[in-house]
Amino acid sequence: MFTGLVREIGTIERLHPASGKTEIEIRAPGLAPELELGDSVSVNGACQTVVRVTASNVTVEALAETLQKTTLGALRPGHRVNLEPAVTPATPLGGHFVQGHVNGTGTVARLDQDQENVYLTVELPKDLLPYCVAEGSVAIDGVSLTIARLGAREITINIIPHTWSETVLADRGVGDSVNIETDIIARYVERFLDARETHRSGLGSRPGSGAGPSPEQLATWGYA
Repeated sequence: MFTGLVREIGTIERLHPASGKTEIEIRAPGLAPELELGDSVSVNGACQTVVRVTASNVTVEALAETLQKTTLGALRPGHRVNLEPAVTPATPLGGHFVQGHVNGTGTVARLDQDQENVYLTVELPKDLLPYCVAEGSVAIDGVSLTIARLGAREITINIIPHTWSETVLADRGVGDSVNIETDIIARYVERFLDARETHRSGLGSRPGSGAGPSPEQLATWGYA
């Protein structure tokens, strides 16, 4: 679990492709001394496991599913990445609950600047838009952000100068892909409502269950 507050910008040093996976070595002199083998770390919003660590470098292992579903498969030496270690019971929750489970990728559609305000507009896949609400939370490349405007196919974020300068969002341009994780609360609510509807439908199909059967069910039971 993460909060979406980036602790350090790391730099990709080496990529070690193997069968169905890639080891990603990242220079992160500020964060590396805090990490141990097996720890979780968010790399551009994707939760990864530390497989090697030195005084200045962290190596994680990205499997085929991660490489295909996120932007990690497009990383190259020299690219910068947002890094955040997993939360502990003592970690201030300054952002929002971020699992590090990327739901998909979006595409930067617009970048507008008004004095110190940066407005980032990202086009999302249709299946992710229902989980976005105005003033709600979303993680983009692992950064906890608030949705300022919600459009028919995109969301717009008003990014403060500190976030713009201290994350890799400043590296993004129109047409670039970004990792998206929608708010977990919205997904749990949807799952709960789906389960409740399924339960009600199941009760309605059995006589004596306390739920009224439909005319079609009555006909099936011989009460046409």
